[in-house]
Amino acid sequence: MSDRKLIHIDADCFFAAVEMRRQPRLLHKPFAVGGSPTGRGVIATCNYSARAYGVRSAMSSAEALRLCPDLQFVTPDMALYRKASAEMFSLFGEYSDVVDTVSIDEAFLDVSGSGLFSGSATWIAKDLQRRVKEELGLSVSAGVAPVKFLAKIASDWNKPHGLFTIAPASVEQFMPALNLRLLPGVGTRTHEKLTRLGLFCCGDVQAADPVMLESHFGSFAKRLREMAFGKDDREVGQSRQRKSISVEHTFNEDVSDSRVLVGHLTNMLHELERRRQSRPELARLLVSKRILKLRFSDFSSTSIETKIPSCSEVAKLCEFERLAYLARRRHPGAVRLLGIGYRFSSGDSFSQLSLPLAG
Repeated sequence: MSDRKLIHIDADCFFAAVEMRRQPRLLHKPFAVGGSPTGRGVIATCNYSARAYGVRSAMSSAEALRLCPDLQFVTPDMALYRKASAEMFSLFGEYSDVVDTVSIDEAFLDVSGSGLFSGSATWIAKDLQRRVKEELGLSVSAGVAPVKFLAKIASDWNKPHGLFTIAPASVEQFMPALNLRLLPGVGTRTHEKLTRLGLFCCGDVQAADPVMLESHFGSFAKRLREMAFGKDDREVGQSRQRKSISVEHTFNEDVSDSRVLVGHLTNMLHELERRRQSRPELARLLVSKRILKLRFSDFSSTSIETKIPSCSEVAKLCEFERLAYLARRRHPGAVRLLGIGYRFSSGDSFSQLSLPLAG
């Protein structure tokens, strides 16, 4: 087992926490950061008072208001959140030179070589939590483990303001009972397939026939088995290069006609290319995958991707149109949101483009 010391830091309801810091009157009231409930607004995040009513991120604001009639809404202030994020990441840099930014409020730190607190990653994480709270007025949860995916799972174990450590010597004992749904890459469809096969926890995958796993999950089977045994060779810092780019469009009214969806692709493709060209580090890369995502009126979503060599604008448009029709067959409901993007694979410059669409 790896002897690395990795910390995953995840801010607790970050946007909401920043708003409560700015507006203390919100501290004990249920509120959400997001769009208006009178339109087609969506919840970006909410405080824990609101979560007690069942309000969740990505829920429509109208549904959130039905669940919590006293819910207050705050318009997102991204400039404020970016400033708070910069302050938080500045603290991270005082504990490690190897910081892997995952998002505006989430990061991995490799403290393997640190001499702080006699090299204890748990005490480093505890002190970092203290300073974020005392100096910034924000709360973060932390997970400590020898590999990345376990550190991330650990940070969610005791939220909010939680700290959970999975020591190298404890991995073998910890893994068998771990629910497969918690593993990265195990989405709704994969989890349903695992369940149908009678695989519910990592111990089930450990005991499963590798040939059977490969027949059902293809190349993902190898990664699934590695994670089931607590293995993850990814280094902190490997994912600093941007891996994706995307654009999304939320319709004013749900769309049932696939032709209407396809009609929006031309302008969306132009915007996608504009964003790509505006980033020099992406403009020189080649697209390795194209991805299309649909979110339906019931807020379920599906995404579909294809590997394809670089081609003309017309061919790109035709490929996205094909993906739209294929994705549309998966769900009979009306479409609320359409998203398209590029995914870049790792490699040297002039290699490939990649994009994970948020789902």
